[in-house]
Amino acid sequence: MFWRKRPATKEPLKSKVEKLQGPKGIPELVGRHLIVELKQNPDWVWKLKGVVRKKPEEGKDAFDFRLFDEAQVAAKKVTVKDYNSLDEHPNLIFYEGWFDKKSMRVQIEEKERA
Repeated sequence: MFWRKRPATKEPLKSKVEKLQGPKGIPELVGRHLIVELKQNPDWVWKLKGVVRKKPEEGKDAFDFRLFDEAQVAAKKVTVKDYNSLDEHPNLIFYEGWFDKKSMRVQIEEKERA
């Protein structure tokens, strides 16, 4: 009979998994901090690529980031799709940290590379 409700066969909705962005140019706030505060060469800084992810415990304007050199990654034949792609290759990360767009705060840690 068509008016009787059939039992649901679909799985319940899974929790949302955050989709991370791919590599892009480094965030302006981070680049400016590297040049002004850490006295890095501007030509080198703006050639770096970065991957970011939201920092949920800090609010919607806070992000974690990792900076790397695209040429070095290509030479090692590593594919960087998102922030988590560099977990397996920490030696390719030049800088890591977080920034907040609203408060304009930046925290950067230089990574040691082998």
